[in-house]
Amino acid sequence: MRAAVRRGCALMLAVLTLAVSLAAPALAARVLEVGSSGSDVTKVQQKLIQWGYLSGTADGKYGAKTRAAVISFQRKNGLTADGRVGPATAAAMGITLSGASGSGSSGGSTTASSASIISADHRLLSKLVYAEARGESYKGQVAVAAVVLNRVKSSSFPNTISGVIYQSGAFSCVSNGSINNTPDSTAIRAALDALNGWDPTGGCLYYYNPKATSDQWIRTRTVKTVIGNHSFAV
Repeated sequence: MRAAVRRGCALMLAVLTLAVSLAAPALAARVLEVGSSGSDVTKVQQKLIQWGYLSGTADGKYGAKTRAAVISFQRKNGLTADGRVGPATAAAMGITLSGASGSGSSGGSTTASSASIISADHRLLSKLVYAEARGESYKGQVAVAAVVLNRVKSSSFPNTISGVIYQSGAFSCVSNGSINNTPDSTAIRAALDALNGWDPTGGCLYYYNPKATSDQWIRTRTVKTVIGNHSFAV
């Protein structure tokens, strides 16, 4: 009798394991493409608009314009340019697909963002943002990351993220060691947004806190915008 019960339990466990294994790929295979709709599409569109790949409003409907914007994003980031948002593209965008479908509410978090490190450059930039701008608004943290990337593009600075960050005297967090602190999820997302093209500074190469700095030279730079405690200048 006991042997039969054990065999029955083992059979039930095997069936449940098989059911889970069959269901998992279906959940993992969530892909957004032309014809998709809902909050996941809205999240993708909001990112694409923010980074300048898409114009208009985020209406939650995946049409030809959204597909073209996704292809542009994929090409820039070395992804398969198929115009579909699957796990790899979603991760590069810093978003988490809810797994829901249809045109209604996803039922889950509609603004959830992943905080995964996608490269060594992303990790280092995240550490810089955390060390230099934690406590600032999210936009202010993205702006600090954008300054680093603007320097990379400028002929007046080193042409790599690590070169810019570790340039002698460039950032106080390097000299005081706080660059080695572990970044939080906000800094990680802010760095990714900057890497993907969001520049709240409009091309600035410098930033400083006018209440904290004693550097008179930095005050001679032309300030283009102020975000939180930081003035951003060229």
